[in-house]
Amino acid sequence: MENLHIVNLSSYNRPKVQEDKKKKWVAYGDNNNYYQYLIDLYTNSTTNNAIINGVSNMIYGKGLDALDSSTKTNEYAALRSIFHNKCLKKVSLDLKMLGEASFQVLYKDGRVVKAEHFPRQTLRAEKCNDDGEVEAYYYHPNWEKAKPSDKPKRIAAFGFGNGKEPEVEIIKKYVSGYDYYCPVDYQGGLAYAELESEVADYLINDVQNGFSGTKVVNFNNGVPDREKQLSIKNDVMHKLTGARGEKVIIAFNNNAESKTTIDDVPLNDAPAHYEYLANECSTKLMVAHRVTSPLLLGIRDGGNGLGNNADEIRTASLLFQNVTIKPYQDLIIDSIDQILAVNGISLKLYFKTLQPLEFIETDNAITDEAREEETGVKLAKQESFDDDKMFDLLDEFGEEENLDEWELVDEREVDYDQEETLDKMIGLASTGSARPNANSEQDGEAEEVKFKVRYQYAPLKVAANSREFCKKMVSAKKIYRKEDIMQMSAKAVNAGWGLAGADTYDIWLYKGGGGCHHFWMRKTYMAKGVKPDATNPNAEVSVNKAKKEGFKPEVNDKKVAMRPKDMPNKGFVNK
Repeated sequence: MENLHIVNLSSYNRPKVQEDKKKKWVAYGDNNNYYQYLIDLYTNSTTNNAIINGVSNMIYGKGLDALDSSTKTNEYAALRSIFHNKCLKKVSLDLKMLGEASFQVLYKDGRVVKAEHFPRQTLRAEKCNDDGEVEAYYYHPNWEKAKPSDKPKRIAAFGFGNGKEPEVEIIKKYVSGYDYYCPVDYQGGLAYAELESEVADYLINDVQNGFSGTKVVNFNNGVPDREKQLSIKNDVMHKLTGARGEKVIIAFNNNAESKTTIDDVPLNDAPAHYEYLANECSTKLMVAHRVTSPLLLGIRDGGNGLGNNADEIRTASLLFQNVTIKPYQDLIIDSIDQILAVNGISLKLYFKTLQPLEFIETDNAITDEAREEETGVKLAKQESFDDDKMFDLLDEFGEEENLDEWELVDEREVDYDQEETLDKMIGLASTGSARPNANSEQDGEAEEVKFKVRYQYAPLKVAANSREFCKKMVSAKKIYRKEDIMQMSAKAVNAGWGLAGADTYDIWLYKGGGGCHHFWMRKTYMAKGVKPDATNPNAEVSVNKAKKEGFKPEVNDKKVAMRPKDMPNKGFVNK
C-alpha cells in the first residue's frame, strides 16, 4: 500500500495559545498564524465573507457621533481630529473578522494627538506580568514568514507607556480562559466556512483541472529509474499538451500485460450532494454569526419575493441591532472613551445607525438619550421642562381657529421666491398699530374687503416619539399672529433648544428646533359679508379673487416656511 495516497480535507482548526520559554511573545494558532487562517476563511468562503462585510458595515453605521456634540464643541472637535472615519471602518472590520482590533495611540506633550488603526494580525501579546496584565505587544509584518533571526518590535500596551512613545489599545471582549487573545464570536461556524471554501475550490479545480485524461501513453518495456521517468514524461507532455493542464497519462509498465488501467470513482447524485453542502454551510454560518434574518445582509433565503417581508425585516433588524451590533459598538466606544480620557475629554458617544430602517420613526424625535442611542439618529440636547408649565406658556399665545366672521381664502406653504415685495402690492392698506381695528401688522384691506393673515404650526401630525413641544403645538391647533410667535421666542416654551442649550430662541424661524419637521403654514382670511355678491358668495372666494382685490401678505424671511431639517446643517447652529 506504499503507492496509495489519500488526500484529506484539513481538520477543524481550533485556536491554540502557546507560550514558548525562548520567546517573549505568545504564539496564536498553529505556526503562530491563526489570524491568517481567519483572513483566508473571510476571503474564500462566500457566505462568511458576505456576513462579515454586512456586520462590520452595520457596526460602523454612518459614523461616530456624540449626544452632547452641540454643547461640548471643543471636545467634539478634538474627537474628530483624533479619530478618523477610515480608521473606525477598519477597526469595525477587524473586530468582526478577527475577534479583536487595535488602535495605535500617538502622543505629544503627554496628550493624545492621534489614534490610528493598527492591523491586529501583525501583533502578538507579550507574556503577562505578575498581575496578569499584558504590558506590551510585538509587531511583525508577516508572522508566517518570521525568521529566528528577526527581532519583532516591542510596542507598549495602552497605559503602560511613558506618555511619549506610541502605544497600542486592544479592543476585545472577555472570554473565559483566553487571557491573551479572544476567539471570534462565530468560532462554532469556522468548520462550515472552511468546508464551503474547500468545496468551492474542489468544484473549480474539478472543472478546470479535473482527472479527465483523454489519452494514455503506455511504455511496456520496463520501468526506468525516477529521473528517467520524469525526463520521458516531460518530453511527451511538451509535445502533446497545451497550457491548460495535463490531459495525457504517462504510465511505465514491465510489459503489455501489466499496463495501466483507469477506474472511475463516481459520486452518486453529485448535484444534490453539493447543493446540500452549500445550504448546510450557509445555514450554519448564519447561526454562528447570530444573523436574525439573511435579508438584513441582502441574502435571499428562499424563492419568495420581498413583498411580504417588511415586518420580518423590521423585527429582525431591531433584534439584530441590539443582540449583535450594539455589543460591538460598545466595545469600540469603551476603548475610545479610555483614550479620550487621557486628554480629559468625556463625551456621550454612539454610532449613527445604518439599517434598512426607515422603520424607526425619527420625525421630531424627543430628546431622550436612550432613544437617540437606540435609533442612531442625531438629536439636539433639551433639558427637562415641566409639561404643565409648557402648556401654560403655549396657551398664552394664539387663538382658537374659530373665525366665524372670516372666510379662509388662501392656505399655502409660502414660496417667497415667486411673490412680489410689499412696495409692489396693489391697493394694500397697511394695518399697523395706528389702526384701531387691526389685530396684526400683517392684516390689511383692499377695495373695502378686510383680510387677516395668521399662521398655524404644520403639518398637523406627529410621531409617537415627537418632541413634547411639537405635540403640544399640533394638539392645540391654534392660529397665531406673527406677533404671538415673536413673543413666544422671548419665553422658554421649548427650553434647551437655543444656542448652547439656551431656553429661548427664534421660534418664528426655527419652530421646534434643529431637525424639526414642522413649518409655519400661512392662512389668509377674508371678512364675510363686507362686500356681498349674490352670484359669488364669500365662501367661494378663490385665491385669485383675493389677489384681484389687491391683497397680498407681507413677505417674510424664507426660513418661516422651511422645516429646520431642510435648512443647512438641519437647522442646528453647531455641528
